[in-house]
Amino acid sequence: MRNRGWEFQGGHGEFRLKHPERSSYLYFPLVNEAGMMSAISPNLHGEITSGHNTFLMEPISVEDLHNSKASRNFWVHVEGYGAWSVSGNSAKQNSEQFTTAEENSFMEAGFLWHKLTRDHRESSLRAETINFVPVTDDKIELMKITLTNNGNDELHLTPTAAIPLYGRSADDLRDHRHVTSLLHRVYTSEHGIEVQPALSFDERGHKVNKITYSVLGADANGNAPIGFFPETEEFIGEGGALDWPETVIANVTPTISAGVSLEGYEAMGALRFETISLASGASISYVVAMVITDDRLDYTRYVQDYLSEASFDALLAQNQKYWSDKLNTVSFTSGDSEQDQWMKWVTLQPILRRLYGNSFLPYHDYGRGGRGWRDLWQDCLALMVMEPDEVRNLLFNNYAGVRIDGSNATIIGTKPGEFIADRNNIPRVWMDHGAWPLLTTLLYVHQSGDLDLLLQPQSYFRDTFIKRCKARDLAWTLEQGNKLTTAEGEIYQGTILEHILLQNIVPFFNVGEHGNIKLEGADWNDGLDLAPNRGESVAFTAFYGSNLLELSKLLMQLKERTGQETIEIAEEMVVLFDSMAGSISYDSISAKQQLLDQYYNNVALAVSGRKAKLNISDVAGDLKNKALWIMEHLRENEWISSKEGYEWFNGYYNDDAERVEGDYPTGVRMTLTGQVFTIMGGIATDDQVGKITSAVDRYLKDERIGYRLNSSFGGIQQNLGRAFGFAFGHKENGAMFSHMTVMYANALYKRGFVKEGYEVLDSIYRLSVDFDKSRMYPGVPEYINEKGRGMYTYLTGSASWILLTQLTEMYGVKGYYGDLYLEPKLLKSQFDQQGIASVETLFADRKLNIVYRNPQLADYGQYHVKSVIVNGAAVSVKNEGNGVLLHRSVLEQLPAEGNAELEVILGS
Repeated sequence: MRNRGWEFQGGHGEFRLKHPERSSYLYFPLVNEAGMMSAISPNLHGEITSGHNTFLMEPISVEDLHNSKASRNFWVHVEGYGAWSVSGNSAKQNSEQFTTAEENSFMEAGFLWHKLTRDHRESSLRAETINFVPVTDDKIELMKITLTNNGNDELHLTPTAAIPLYGRSADDLRDHRHVTSLLHRVYTSEHGIEVQPALSFDERGHKVNKITYSVLGADANGNAPIGFFPETEEFIGEGGALDWPETVIANVTPTISAGVSLEGYEAMGALRFETISLASGASISYVVAMVITDDRLDYTRYVQDYLSEASFDALLAQNQKYWSDKLNTVSFTSGDSEQDQWMKWVTLQPILRRLYGNSFLPYHDYGRGGRGWRDLWQDCLALMVMEPDEVRNLLFNNYAGVRIDGSNATIIGTKPGEFIADRNNIPRVWMDHGAWPLLTTLLYVHQSGDLDLLLQPQSYFRDTFIKRCKARDLAWTLEQGNKLTTAEGEIYQGTILEHILLQNIVPFFNVGEHGNIKLEGADWNDGLDLAPNRGESVAFTAFYGSNLLELSKLLMQLKERTGQETIEIAEEMVVLFDSMAGSISYDSISAKQQLLDQYYNNVALAVSGRKAKLNISDVAGDLKNKALWIMEHLRENEWISSKEGYEWFNGYYNDDAERVEGDYPTGVRMTLTGQVFTIMGGIATDDQVGKITSAVDRYLKDERIGYRLNSSFGGIQQNLGRAFGFAFGHKENGAMFSHMTVMYANALYKRGFVKEGYEVLDSIYRLSVDFDKSRMYPGVPEYINEKGRGMYTYLTGSASWILLTQLTEMYGVKGYYGDLYLEPKLLKSQFDQQGIASVETLFADRKLNIVYRNPQLADYGQYHVKSVIVNGAAVSVKNEGNGVLLHRSVLEQLPAEGNAELEVILGS
């Protein structure tokens, strides 16, 4: 039985939660493409920012949500009753929580707006507060407070908006907090308060600052505030606090009006409105705007565009339509309407990750903003489905981050294709980074049929680090630029295909003592970071092996579909295709390492710029030989068993070159990662897949928190990684880490283990919506901790993988070199009572509504695709494996506007 604190309202993903303040750590994202990034909690706490150095409200972590008193607040002094916070964020209201005096409250939210409703018990005053970030070109958050007198008596109200204006870099939170307040220049205008610090004290240096932070307000009739409290210390009063400010509690008359300038104090966006009389049944609204601008505010425009109830309502409607249209790009309809609505929130998450990176929400991985290399490629998986127009450019630009030694940049700029030399001067390589670009690019090629992308020239990244960060070029300087050059100083470019080949072939030779690829700084699991010398990642050796096989197939398709017989690569790379340049024994670790050292030395400082022309069939054969060697090597050497008789693949070796998994005195050690890529890449045979699932169920599956990332290793592992310093059941040490769990499900679906794959995906859904434990809004968290709480909500790459798995595997809608391939893997329970399940998605620049009709309600394995009807007319399809192939030209003949319906008839 699923236990939800929140409930969906209607059929479009909106949800409602009663008494949201009773749950800690809750927050909701509000964002736009202009760069405004907000987080809002049930008591309107959170943060507002446009980047690491530009916080309007104070930067926070989840602990601040209940510890800090700073929040978006709107106070009402009710004559005869005293001060009341519409958000519940007052000392009095907080003290009454969990008692009979607790107020009635509930929140509602949708795409992407947040509404809080709260009742003042004594006076029967109701407050509805709506917050959202408009989809305009401005960095602005809007808030509308509607006060309604639900009592019998007239009320006399004095409203005060109160938003603390932090107005500087997150770095100043502890470092120079007071000193940077001395930089504040505060200006009052007719409708509000602006803060423009004179200088910025942050990593960019002590520079003249132009960024301005503002709080503006007006009532529904356009009336401006009657006065201001622009300094925090004046607003709270001596001995006061943000949740019990003297100016509000004592209903102090403001002495500051428009046209005043102040400087040198912590700023407060406190706007006092005129005292009003509110009759029984009457309502009044106030609009408050929180704004970040590149210079002083264009006051007239902002007042005109935003500070009226009509503008607020119109912008809110525009906002709702914008996000609804974007999310309707992909939607699922099954026998479980609530799971379909939950998927809407999962579908939103990859877009949020593109906009926020991994920062700027109360849980964050990278506090300074931006995304990592892995994120660039994994987020593109979902964007290909959600926002396909820009994906080609994103992919092309991302490849500029590859180094000629097969590694890549680690600092990602804010613009597409912008890569920066590591400012922290840390020479570190994540060994899995080279594996992800091919997976993402293959999805693009299959969706689009665009093989031409592979032949586009692109530059390489260059910085001081060479030889896969094992050495430095001490003569290199930042002024030389971040692009690889030839010996003559010309920028070198190779095809995208060359970049892909390089990132997958170099690791093949970069092996440790057991013949697996070296772990280096870590792999996908960043917590495995203490085995850089002798550690090996068996898991990602499997991934690279399957990549080499996929590359071999891709090259043969390139030859077949384009007629191209040869490819060009940098002449220095030829040595890596050893079967053509003088074959070595793949069993010889030293031979592999020596060959790689030879290559490193040849490209350490520059390349010649000369190209070698290779026969495509020969290259494909070389890649296939490498792939088959890896597959055989892993099957022979890394298949292990426990004393209990369970069998699976070992995933790692530690820095003492010891096998990590198997029987140990403290218990059986097992990792999920080691199973995912051996299954997904075809290394595990069908028989082995069945044995792996049994072992996973025995050692990793926990009914309380799902599929653990690893079993307990029994203490810290200084020869493997920091992850084991975390408490077991948390983050990378044995939590249900959604990303790897979803990839496990994806791998099972790929191999035809559909019931097992569905069970894994369904467990994530059920854990996430069990509000009593997960304490999170709809969506998928990064991980589920030992208590079942959802952690690091919204910003997780697992959302992309859930969307991709559900669309391409569960609903079986995928591309094959531009054609549409349909192979549904839906269980009987996923169809509605009429035997129908459907998905709307984009393909071939057409919006398709693909409707599966299963009139016999057959289960998976008992049906196949019998026919396909497009807009009422049967079309010819080609049987391919367990599915059918629909030629792209059939879809391109359909009208570009509107939806096209594909009826897919299933039968035995």
